[in-house]
Amino acid sequence: MRVTIVAGARPNFMKIAPIIHAIESRKSKVESQKSPSFARASEGRKGESLEYRLVHTGQHYDPKLSDTFFEELGIPKPDVNLEVGSGTQAEQTAGIMLGFEKELMAHPSDLVIVVGDVTSTMACSITAKKLNTRVAHIEAGIRSFDLTMPEEINRMVTDSITDLFFTTSHFANENLRKAGVPDDRIFFVGNVMIDTLLANRPRFRKPAVWDELGLKEKSYIVITLHRPNNVDQPENLQKLLKAITDSAGDLPVIFPVHPRTRKVINDFNIVIPSSIHLAEPMGYLEFNYLVEKAFAVITDSGGITEETTVMGVPCMTLRDSTERPETCSVGTNELLGTDPAAIKPAMLRLFAGEWKKGGIPELWDGHAAERIVEALLRSSVHKFSK
Repeated sequence: MRVTIVAGARPNFMKIAPIIHAIESRKSKVESQKSPSFARASEGRKGESLEYRLVHTGQHYDPKLSDTFFEELGIPKPDVNLEVGSGTQAEQTAGIMLGFEKELMAHPSDLVIVVGDVTSTMACSITAKKLNTRVAHIEAGIRSFDLTMPEEINRMVTDSITDLFFTTSHFANENLRKAGVPDDRIFFVGNVMIDTLLANRPRFRKPAVWDELGLKEKSYIVITLHRPNNVDQPENLQKLLKAITDSAGDLPVIFPVHPRTRKVINDFNIVIPSSIHLAEPMGYLEFNYLVEKAFAVITDSGGITEETTVMGVPCMTLRDSTERPETCSVGTNELLGTDPAAIKPAMLRLFAGEWKKGGIPELWDGHAAERIVEALLRSSVHKFSK
């Protein structure tokens, strides 16, 4: 079976890495069981009856948000980069669809694998289906039920035309069933983000800011903010930052700044409290070193709430909804909303030692990608054979 794996933005790379590793691992095992001459003759990226082509849409164009991830996570360079770059939602969607249509026509595939909920996920799914190519969605069924989020629209559209649904939680399974997806197309496999986290945890490395600021374990707070309702209005961003520093006591606050947020800070001359230390976007290994050793994390990212849950780090999410409720019901995350006034009471509980310990959701064990590859191979026998 020929599959095309699509990645377009930073979160995608952590999700495709274990899938590629699982395919390559199977390839190695299969070839080791055959004659040396066959192994030498076996060329290309192949698993057992599984070949893949990696497409990077170029949705994230900052090298610190994309290119470094290929090296850090051991992902091969993409076969093609569509180089879509920045633009409005409509411009990016159109650019990705135009580029991916040409790619898929030049390199036909039996199955297109999309991950997560970025613009590339939706755009490539639509393009594939219009070319009568099946689609597999990894992280299917996730819902925030907030249509003001572009990601929610991406999820809903993608899942409405997906053929194979790979899920991270029972919440996602139930969302799909309510939408009419039959059980034989839902595969509860676990979380590929956690595959990447567990595989790379021993490789985490200190970012430059660690020594520059003399940071010590559990003696600082990490924040990340990039959602439009948190950062696009400068007054609101200013209030959030002040609320965080006012309740953080003497702890320094480390803020790796997303390009979107950096632009707002620069354009509107946002005053940064002295206890907040701005940093450039970090690579995966450096950022997670910082998160793992933090006293707490304050974020509006969905993926970071999954990582803090597994690492046992208290996490506060500055959003009114979450598509990952298991990080709250099982993990270390709490949903605070977007009102800056909600930060201080949560921080008081944290400093009082009253934050929940949390646990790890089912099947978040580092083997999700292996289950996905096994399911794809089974599906190829029943649904993709010619």
